[in-house]
Amino acid sequence: MNAPEGQSLDKLTGNSKTVGKPSRAEAEAAVRTLLLWAGDNPDREGLRDTPARVVKSYEEFFAGYGMDPKELLERTFEETEGYDELIVLKDIRFESHCEHHMVPVIGKAHIGYLPDRRVIGISKLARVIDAFAKRLQIQEKLTAQIANIIDEVLSPRGVAVVIEAQHECMTTRGVHKTGVSMVTSRMLGQLRDDATTRREFLAIIGNPATRGG
Repeated sequence: MNAPEGQSLDKLTGNSKTVGKPSRAEAEAAVRTLLLWAGDNPDREGLRDTPARVVKSYEEFFAGYGMDPKELLERTFEETEGYDELIVLKDIRFESHCEHHMVPVIGKAHIGYLPDRRVIGISKLARVIDAFAKRLQIQEKLTAQIANIIDEVLSPRGVAVVIEAQHECMTTRGVHKTGVSMVTSRMLGQLRDDATTRREFLAIIGNPATRGG
């Protein structure tokens, strides 16, 4: 039995119920429950304000849910004197959280595009990364989302996004392997089809797929 859109089925009764955002008090109570489950006392002095602090930090960690990436890219500039070569913004630090374990993913993104009459302010590109990164994510999806929205809104001749990141779900739990970076990329348009242009972009960012160390 499926519930109507915007609702879920109550597992006990089978009846549909509206899914809404919990209140701050409910969120703080959930953190308190986790502290108890971990084996500590949420009423002791050091933890007394922790639920409120955690909820406040979540507002920052997951601020991307309140941002519209498309809106960030809608203001463009056409006075470029005919500039039509690669535009690259590299080494953009970002922080995200793994959607499987809710632990940090820390990395840097590189964005390149071939403009078609219109360019975008570089700060907007950095904000688009945050709009997607400040959500529960997997790196593959994050890479695709950034490239796709730039391609959709800006309509350039080509787009490239490369992300390098370390995942604490791998370094602080599970296999406990440190110093490991994951590299993902998405190429669209000429940056996918033209090997020369793709090599130029990779050379500019230092080609993380081939460098050592």
